[in-house]
Amino acid sequence: MTSATQESWRAHWKCFLACGIIVLCPFQYGVDFGLIGGLQAMKGFLMIYGHEAPHTALGWNLSTVRQQLISSLMTLGAFISSGTAGLVATWLSRRQCLWIACVVCAISNVIMMATENIGALYFGRFLIGLANGYFMTFSQLYLQETSPARYRGWFLTAFQFCTTFGTLIGTIIDWATAKRGDKSSYLIPLGIIYIVPFILSIALFFIPESPRWLILTNRFEEGTKSLKWLRPVNAAVDAEANEIRNAIEKEREISKGVRVMDLFSNPVDRRRTILSVCAVSLQAASGSMFIIAYKAYFLGMAKVSDPFAMSNILSAMGIAAIIFNSLLVVRFGRRRVVLMTGLILCGIFQIIIAVTYDKHPGTSTTGKVLVAFTCVYMMCYNGMIASYSWLAGGEIPSQRLRSYTFGLSAAVGFLGAWLVTFTAPYFINPDSLNWGPRYGYIWFPSCIVAALWVFFFLPETKGRTLEEIDEMFEARLPARKFRHYVCSGKRGEGESKASSDVEKRSNAEIEHAETKA
Repeated sequence: MTSATQESWRAHWKCFLACGIIVLCPFQYGVDFGLIGGLQAMKGFLMIYGHEAPHTALGWNLSTVRQQLISSLMTLGAFISSGTAGLVATWLSRRQCLWIACVVCAISNVIMMATENIGALYFGRFLIGLANGYFMTFSQLYLQETSPARYRGWFLTAFQFCTTFGTLIGTIIDWATAKRGDKSSYLIPLGIIYIVPFILSIALFFIPESPRWLILTNRFEEGTKSLKWLRPVNAAVDAEANEIRNAIEKEREISKGVRVMDLFSNPVDRRRTILSVCAVSLQAASGSMFIIAYKAYFLGMAKVSDPFAMSNILSAMGIAAIIFNSLLVVRFGRRRVVLMTGLILCGIFQIIIAVTYDKHPGTSTTGKVLVAFTCVYMMCYNGMIASYSWLAGGEIPSQRLRSYTFGLSAAVGFLGAWLVTFTAPYFINPDSLNWGPRYGYIWFPSCIVAALWVFFFLPETKGRTLEEIDEMFEARLPARKFRHYVCSGKRGEGESKASSDVEKRSNAEIEHAETKA
């Protein structure tokens, strides 16, 4: 088998299959997020957990505190579970942690469906957050550690696609049941949550463990066997396995053992930790979480007609943006064209939405403007920020500290999401400040500051193996020099000579499109 044939996606079909199973995890997370946002605008749900509010557009409302806790306890649980991922990964594998997430998800859903007590509902939301933290963190780690460098961007794009597609499915289910006037309006959507964990828990038996995790835990033969399952027949698996082991051993020589303080004690590790944390935090900095978590409620209170149908449109437009932008990131990378441009556009759209509603609240024309600009906002967020903030944050950590670093990054990302979902009701709920879409005034400057950070500090890692990224950080390169740096080490399996030549030609063609930072 030639090198060119080995590099084709068909030759990597087993890796695509394994990663295709793993991306069910973000799909599950998206379904949950899509469902819970719609429940808060359902009469059947509000009759049990809310109160009558004739002066509002919905006729019913949740108290600010209940709205805060129902939405934010999930992200708080995800913050805790992802924050402890590094410690857990010392003893448990990626697949084992995903099995645990499936079980916890099912238990939490039993609680939420069986109760009418608000305290039990809170506990169920917190518990499902613990599961979602594992789903999002360990699925990301698996994708990062099993995919060849040239396909890593595709797999992480699929990760965000499935998150958004799950959100769309959740909102469609809400739309289909919202008009039911009893408990079934929200019990049916909650029942859907069982499906994906059941399928995932079975499918995980048919794919191998992460080879990098196995090698990291001194199980080299098992890691090589896993790599042979994931890579094409006759590929240079032994060479790639040895390269992974050598990179890990080199890091161990620099710092014996693995400690939490290693994230900050060494200047190189400290830089990688800060970059990874900030990259994942770009999602919260864009202000998207209040729209994602409260879109049906937000649009309903803004007097937009059929808020559930409009929520479906928002999610569908986000999916279209992800598909389109997957072509851009392969060619131009994630740093400048994608993340920075996306943040600037999101900031502009937030300020337009805020000003429009501030000047002409409650009119039909304003409602149309809100829907239109919220659609393009979600397209920019899903297509340019959501996918690649996770991707950038996952590529940057070192081999030895990957579970700790990315676990911390995911935790801080969830903490930011929790902060937004917890505070948003104070601004948008009629029982509090009643800002509604004026909330965008806060997020415009946040988006601009985040874009400036990307420009000055975030390095470009497109097309690089994880071993090459290690080498560039050890060389202490400034962010602007990562893109064109020539590594001295041997390139990994995913970067054959054929693909290297293609990348060089591609870089030469687009070099004029990017000025030096």
